[in-house]
Amino acid sequence: MRTIKSRGDFERVFSRGRRLNGSLLRVRVLMTGADKPGRAAFVAAKRLGNAVFRNRCKRVLREAARLCDLPVQGYDVILFSTRATHDSSPAEVATSLRRLLEKAGI
Repeated sequence: MRTIKSRGDFERVFSRGRRLNGSLLRVRVLMTGADKPGRAAFVAAKRLGNAVFRNRCKRVLREAARLCDLPVQGYDVILFSTRATHDSSPAEVATSLRRLLEKAGI
């Protein structure tokens, strides 16, 4: 899975991307062009809890992204966890993610 790594790419998606909110996660989506490969990023803010809590949230997000066949070519996607992400299964988060991606037109 290709990931977004540089600070500049994060800021570009964060400032220009479309924001979508769900109960289990938040998403930022930016169309980059059909010829570019898709990338994804997984974020768990420090305010959510300790490192163990945040790592579990990111593992759930990564598995949900895999279930939804992310990344999609031509799109950069950043997935943000919420407190509810930690207690949810990857399948539940994937269902919520699919709904948000449909809203975004992906």
